[in-house]
Amino acid sequence: MKILGVESSCDECAAAVVEDGRTIHSSVVSTQIPIHAVYAGVVPELASRKHTEWIYAVVHEALTGAGLGPGDIDGVAATSRPGLLGSLLVGLSFAKAFAWARNLPFIAVNHMLAHLYASRLENAPRIAHGGADAGLPASPPPYPFLGLLVSGGHSLICRVDDFDNITVLGTTIDDAVGEAFDKVSTYYGFGYPGGAVIDRLARKGDPYAFNFPLPNLRKGQHPYDVSYSGLKTAVINQLERFRRAGAGVKEDEGADIAASFQRTAVEILLRALFRAADDTGLRVIVAGGGVAANSFLRERLAARSDLRCVFPPLELCGDNGAMVAGIGFRYLARGETSPLTVSASARVEGFKRAYP
Repeated sequence: MKILGVESSCDECAAAVVEDGRTIHSSVVSTQIPIHAVYAGVVPELASRKHTEWIYAVVHEALTGAGLGPGDIDGVAATSRPGLLGSLLVGLSFAKAFAWARNLPFIAVNHMLAHLYASRLENAPRIAHGGADAGLPASPPPYPFLGLLVSGGHSLICRVDDFDNITVLGTTIDDAVGEAFDKVSTYYGFGYPGGAVIDRLARKGDPYAFNFPLPNLRKGQHPYDVSYSGLKTAVINQLERFRRAGAGVKEDEGADIAASFQRTAVEILLRALFRAADDTGLRVIVAGGGVAANSFLRERLAARSDLRCVFPPLELCGDNGAMVAGIGFRYLARGETSPLTVSASARVEGFKRAYP
């Protein structure tokens, strides 16, 4: 069963063809980074306009790259939530029209669940860290496991019992981790997108040049939640307060700021994640989302020999159509479809919450 997957939740216009939820026949991603770089962030109106201009060509390239025509597709999947509403509507509308024109089954999928599915794609060379199989290609882990979903819009720690069945254990109470990377990078003029730029710059710096604070969220009933507003404030507005004792001021200390910020941002995530692993007894962690490409996050998880940590390859960490087509197959295979009246939603309840 060959599924066409369409993804347009933010600034990546993507389409892919995946067979039987596993084998990627093609995956096309057209990035808008150069367009939004001048604004140091995604401009929603520009993003949706570019999706409108590009969506036909991207889908056509995905079909031809797979050596297929429209008549060879057995079903269509598209992201319907969460994301930028205008962007979502472009991809969703195109996918629904494609399905209607070919009389094909259609399914609208949750973008974040699709990120969790990315590491299950067959010719995605998954990377396992920790345990006896460290460094070896990993087979898809059995359910249940812990999910770590980290991107510009979300920071989620969840128990995963099936491809469409997750229980959110922790989430952000303010900024997502990827958003914090972008804001710090913008403030110091490091570049855009912030996650990739800071990751590269941090390799040249001292991660202990600044001892930025970790948030204290242990009170209440949410021990797995994370917060990034305090770290962002410390890095941007209170830098000197957290300089390591005895460390002198450098003429160009951007790399030290990036490395120290990255270390703290990752530690905030891992403190909550490791606590969830200890409390649930789940020893397998599957990561997804753009921040899952961060090299320091991968190194820190690799250091835990008692955990098996599975990442998708770098090209499937960011937004892509293959993960949408993959998870879409699972829904369609059990006979579940979405009506063509389904619309987009910018948010998913429970994926972000205010601190009580």
